Amino acid sequence: MTKLGIAINLERCVGCNTCANACKMQNNIPMNMLYIRVETDGVDTVDGAQGPYPNLSRTYIPVACQHCENPACLKVCPVGATYKDDKGRVEIHYDKCIGCRSCMAACPCNARVFNWNEPGRDPNWNYGDKDVPVRPKGVAEKCTLCKERTDRGDIPMCVRVCPGRARVFGDLDDPDSEISKVVRENKAHQLLEEFGTRPQLRYYND
Repeated sequence: MTKLGIAINLERCVGCNTCANACKMQNNIPMNMLYIRVETDGVDTVDGAQGPYPNLSRTYIPVACQHCENPACLKVCPVGATYKDDKGRVEIHYDKCIGCRSCMAACPCNARVFNWNEPGRDPNWNYGDKDVPVRPKGVAEKCTLCKERTDRGDIPMCVRVCPGRARVFGDLDDPDSEISKVVRENKAHQLLEEFGTRPQLRYYND
């Protein structure tokens, strides 16, 4: 059994959004949509800080589809458009999606986006990986763990480009993989564990 995931070192994340922008290019994501959003922990403003001045602190938390072992989105999809593949990724059959957005309502991390309009791109052409399918109007979208790249044996684009080397990708079911060692040694945690979805993205501090 394979269970692909990403471990993110929050002390190394500088909130630069390189991951989000590289993801957008790789996956041909339309304008006004992102699969990754970089939140600032504990505050409601972008790049906000916590604590009394001058003793301020700031922690960035990149959030995307968590590729949960027990995905809430899969359970509520009425047509079977959401599924778990043999590598543990949560994926979407775009040709089956009817745009009901039940999956979006069920996701604890609000990790899905929706094509309300005909997808627009600037420049006016498809700029993503040639193997990534172009999604039509009226379907839900999200991070796929760069399915096309990882199927070829490469790593997700967000991991490839992170300037802080904050991300580790691999098989959580392989105890000897780098990600498994990082998770064990740093007691990495999951987002919103109380929902019982068992995310395959893990977060930790050095």
